[in-house]
Amino acid sequence: MFSTVKANNLINEKSPYLLQHAYNPINWYAWSDEAFDKAKKEDKPIFLSIGYS
Repeated sequence: MFSTVKANNLINEKSPYLLQHAYNPINWYAWSDEAFDKAKKEDKPIFLSIGYS
């Protein structure tokens, strides 16, 4: 059985760090007006990841 993994919003980013998370099951957004507008419209909190090394 095959499963198709859909890319999230990070697939269009240029950052190698963000791109490595483009196929995570969470629909991540890069820091942008789009992300803040969506959170405000849906009345949802922002979960901020600052990365790790």
